[in-house]
Amino acid sequence: MTETSNAKEQTPIIFLDDIRVVFNTRTGSILHPNKVTAVDGLTIKLMPGETIGIVGESGCGKSTTANVMCGLQAPTSGKVYFKGVDVTKRTADMRKTIGRVISVVFQDPATALNARMTVHDQLLDPMIVHNVGTKAEREKRIKELIEMVGLPSSVLEALPGQMSGGQRQRVAIARALSLKPDAIIADEPTSALDVSVRAQILNLLTDLKKELGLSMVFISHDIQTVRYISDNIIVMNKGKAVERGTAAEVFNNPKDDYTRLLLGAAPSLLHPDLGQ
Repeated sequence: MTETSNAKEQTPIIFLDDIRVVFNTRTGSILHPNKVTAVDGLTIKLMPGETIGIVGESGCGKSTTANVMCGLQAPTSGKVYFKGVDVTKRTADMRKTIGRVISVVFQDPATALNARMTVHDQLLDPMIVHNVGTKAEREKRIKELIEMVGLPSSVLEALPGQMSGGQRQRVAIARALSLKPDAIIADEPTSALDVSVRAQILNLLTDLKKELGLSMVFISHDIQTVRYISDNIIVMNKGKAVERGTAAEVFNNPKDDYTRLLLGAAPSLLHPDLGQ
């Protein structure tokens, strides 16, 4: 293999370079509003095939980080790269490119899915928006997607309100895969589900990652869940990455007091079937 091709293979899918995100608050004056720093000097490289877990309490900046990664939020400072291309300024063309490269699975499938659209149309919509495939190719892809997430073809004509929470999240995952993205950002994808269903969704994501060679960013406040699914973990507190390392390093030898607090503060939300 040539040096050039090897370098190309090692280009991060997502590279956040020293980003800061600062929001104005409703306090202070119109001319001098108070400011809150949601993300402070964060650098992340998501490599091909890697799963990075981002964990921390509510308000630590992890969801803001996810929004920057998928192009929904511009950083106040720092750079954002997708597959080596600087997309910090997020022009219309760049946003469309990001939508092809990165897909998002949100926390609550009940609100993430359109209540008035059938499952078939939910899966079809991204392909129409991005002008992907012929009509026949799209229909074939829809059948592949529904099989991929373990649902029967009969659900294609169902509305979200006619399905269980676990089935809706499977549809949301199928929709996220419709454009064959390089990476998925999963923002608390199991927290709105029953414990037994969480196990099924986590196992599904793990299987899809292996089968499709996906990169993934998995965001959660439950450090045990993050441990189960992630190759590497970033622990965030007050907008900063206070610890990072492999899952084994973070769990077996935590270096930061906040990480130790997370590890001992609460029982795991995992189902016993997943093991530890």
